[in-house]
Formats: sequence, C-alpha cells, structure tokens
Amino acid sequence: MALTNGKHIVKELNGTPCTIIEEQVSQSRANFLKSLLTFNKLEVIVVANPATEGAEETYTIGVTDVIFNPVIAVYAKKLYTQHGRIVTPNIWNQIPENQHVPYWTIGRQSIEIYSEELQKS
Repeated sequence: MALTNGKHIVKELNGTPCTIIEEQVSQSRANFLKSLLTFNKLEVIVVANPATEGAEETYTIGVTDVIFNPVIAVYAKKLYTQHGRIVTPNIWNQIPENQHVPYWTIGRQSIEIYSEELQKS
C-alpha cells in the first residue's frame, strides 16, 4: 500500500492473515521494507508473485498484525529507522532527504533557488 492510499487491505499470505503493506514491488524494495518493519518489531511475510514471461519477479509484503496500517504509522511518527530517526514519508518511499534545503523551497527548481541566492550577493 502506497502512502497515497489509506485503504486497509487484509489478505492471506502463506496461510496467515496479513495486512498488505505493498504489492508488486521489486526485490530491493521488499528487502528495504522487510528490514524496516522487522526493526520495528513487526512480523513480516514476503511472498514472490508468479512471474510473467519476460518480466522481473515481484513480491508482496505483509505483516501479521492485521490492525497495522502503514499510512497511520508513518504519519503518526510511530516507526523508526535503524539509526534512530523517525520514518518520514520520504524515507518510506526511499526518496533522499536533503537536510539543508529550507522547507519553503521544496518543489521549486534548484536553478531558481540558486539564481535568487546569486542575485542577493
């Protein structure tokens, strides 16, 4: 489940009812989410989806806690990284965070920001 979809999905994975975290993800994404959720003391089940011919193998990730909702957990700041940081939506989505960018410049082109700084000096 992406953070843009708050729908809570429960399915059986390997005979165990699970909250579906994400479906149709790559091996690297599955490994990232498994390590993150396991660190936060959740039991994670990763199941390989049947591969179609010529396509990369994908995975479904679930946790055995059927009341767990990743959207609520991320935005309520209940998950932590292995380095002790709170999991933000950028960390969840594996988007690099730049700690030195002011919040009001997020979403603007870098060239605009730097050209304004040059004009001020």
